Parts: sequence; structure tokens; C-alpha cells
Amino acid sequence: MIASMPLRAAILSVVMAVVLLGAWELAVEQPEQSGAMSEYEMLMGGADQEARVPPPSDVFTHAWNELSDPFYDKGPNDKGIGIQLAYSLYRVLAGYIMAAIIAIPVGFLVGMSPLMYNALNPFIQVLRPISPLAWMPLALFIIQDSETSAIFVIFICSIWPMLINTAFGVANVRQDWVNVARTHELSHLRTAFQVILPAAAPTILTGMRISIGIAWLVIVAAEMLVGGTGIGYYVWNEWNNLDLNSVIFSIIMIGCVGMLLDLALAKAQKLVEYDE
Repeated sequence: MIASMPLRAAILSVVMAVVLLGAWELAVEQPEQSGAMSEYEMLMGGADQEARVPPPSDVFTHAWNELSDPFYDKGPNDKGIGIQLAYSLYRVLAGYIMAAIIAIPVGFLVGMSPLMYNALNPFIQVLRPISPLAWMPLALFIIQDSETSAIFVIFICSIWPMLINTAFGVANVRQDWVNVARTHELSHLRTAFQVILPAAAPTILTGMRISIGIAWLVIVAAEMLVGGTGIGYYVWNEWNNLDLNSVIFSIIMIGCVGMLLDLALAKAQKLVEYDE
């Protein structure tokens, strides 16, 4: 019996992972043991030997130790990976939700009104290409709080994909459906909620899906700048400690959380498409 496509794809993914990890394990050169250290190595406390890319077996061992107690808290510079991810997720979701509250209604307005489109489009085109991190110095100066500044940066980077996709989805709703709503003398508000929103929902969810991916990318860089807590700060702090096991482990965790966020919105997008 021929295996189904998802099963074959899963088997192929496992085989590729095993091959890549095996190649990584074999490619990592272990430091040669010598009878005596050089003067530089003695002064650096052997740091030159420690700062090597670890094999995946060491990373997995480290990951097991970290995940066995992810929420420990031993002080400002020693918190578990679960706490660091929780801080990052809070900042991402806070900025993301605020962006959605503003972007989706404004996107509706832009998509339904050519006048508002022409009035707001110059502002959108000027502000959209600005790197979110370029706002960080100004935010820190005005807000004077690193936590709120990081949330503001997430807000800025999340708003544009949602706004543009919402406007595009609303503007491309079939005119026949809008005409039917007018024939039944539906108000503009009821038309927006009962006709335009269900039709534009897949496009809106696409924008939200793009935004959450960008927000998760940006929070890592933002936390490297502001410090304190979060997965970005965790990566930078472990790099400063030359703990490459922790650096690689945190990179893997960033990827896994990003994948889960994307999968959640992809699932919501499919449900909306099926409901059509």
C-alpha cells in the first residue's frame, strides 16, 4: 500500500533532519588536547577552546536541561527559557493586538472610500518602508520606558501588512454582493459586517499572518537593543558569555515559537475560507 503524501513528506523530513544533524556532528572539529596551554590561552582562561560551535548532541543535552525547568528565576540575568519567551510573547501580542484594533478599521475605510484612499495613501507609502528599529531611539526618548518602547516598535511593524491587506480585500469584494446589499437597503454598517467582512476575511487573515511573522522577527532585534528580559536579550546575553549551546538552543526556540504562531493564524485562515 502506497503511503499518503503527508506521511511520505514527514518521513522525508525526518530523513533530511537526521542527515543534516549527522553531517553537523561529524563536521564539528573537537579541540585537540595538548599538554600545555599557550600564554594567550592561559590569560584568556581557555576561552579560545570554549568558543567553538558545539555538536548537536551537546545542544540537545543542553535543551533537555533547559526545558526540564523552563521557568526558573535566579535573578535578573539568569531566567529560564520559558520566562524569556513569555516576556517576548507578551510584547509581541500587546503590540500586535493594538495594531489590529487600528489597522483593520482604517483598512476598511481606505478600501471602501476612494477619497480616503487618496488622502491616506501618501502617508502609508512614506511610513511603511521605515525600518521598525529606526523608531526605537525616538520611542525610548519620548516614552522613556524600554518595555513600552518595544511594544510600540511591534505596533509599528505590525500595522502596515494588516492595513494594506484589509484595504485590498475590502476594495476587491465583488460589486454584485454590495449591490444586493443596497437593494435590500442594508445600512453601511450592516453591509460592512454582513457582506464585506466575510468576503474580505481570508485576505485580512493573510495580512495578520504576515504581521505576526514580522513582529516575531522584530522583537528579537528590539530586545537585543533594550536588554533586560526576553528571548532577544537571552540570545545576546548568552553570546556575551560565549555559551554557544544556549545561543543555538535559543535560535531553535525562536524558530519553533514563530512556526506555532504562523500555524495558529494559518488554521484560522483555513477555517474562514471553508466557511465561505
